[in-house]
Amino acid sequence: MPNLKRKAAPGTGRLHHITPENAGWTYVGFDLEKRDAGGVVSGGVADREVCLVLIAGKARISVDGKDLGELGERMSPFDGKAWSVYAPAGARWQVEATTALELGVCTAPGRPHAHPVRVIGPDAHPVMTRGKGTNTRYPTNILPEDEPADSLLVVEVITPGGHTSSYPPHKHDRDALPEESFLEETYYHRFSKPQGFGFQRVYTEDRSLDETMLIEDGDLVMVPRGYHPVAACAGYDIYYLNVMAGPRRIWKFYNAPEHEWMLAP
Repeated sequence: MPNLKRKAAPGTGRLHHITPENAGWTYVGFDLEKRDAGGVVSGGVADREVCLVLIAGKARISVDGKDLGELGERMSPFDGKAWSVYAPAGARWQVEATTALELGVCTAPGRPHAHPVRVIGPDAHPVMTRGKGTNTRYPTNILPEDEPADSLLVVEVITPGGHTSSYPPHKHDRDALPEESFLEETYYHRFSKPQGFGFQRVYTEDRSLDETMLIEDGDLVMVPRGYHPVAACAGYDIYYLNVMAGPRRIWKFYNAPEHEWMLAP
């Protein structure tokens, strides 16, 4: 799959638009919407569930005509945890920006109205710590596998400058439970300073896929298969929003054996 990295369109509007059709895969969809105050985003598809993530800014959200109120509090993805809304397939939703807004629209296959609409507040899940030393990073689940949904898994992660993340390298590209699950994945990257940069590699064991990409503020990386570590350059923290989905809603990854020694106590 060529063109694993997508640059954001300039300005406001829909800055990223990933669909199964244009990504060349089956499950994951992701849009990044930026709006000034007063701007409106709406959607809803009969066979795709959605998780609306307020990456930055505030908005009034309604689903199937029910007003969920004004949500959001952080004005930067580095300033606290997200407010989000889950809506099942078949639901119609609308988001009206009440401040400058950066919205992640995460979608995957779903059954019509199979689960209730719900607001996912910033206190729904704790900030976790993974790794140690310069491999330390801080994930927060938004839509984990033990909460109702058909396909979607959504998580956001802060990786401090000079640290690695999604590391040691791991993959989830085989439907081979209990050892590994098959999940497509997107990474939407933001940096603590707009001039920041880092690197992401996506590669398979046989190197039939082996791409190392410079990542900058606003970039999106698609992971159709293979290992996918991230490195944040010193001085620039990375935020990324992950969207995953596959034939079964289980996140079971497989570590690269040659690097797994780093997990020893």
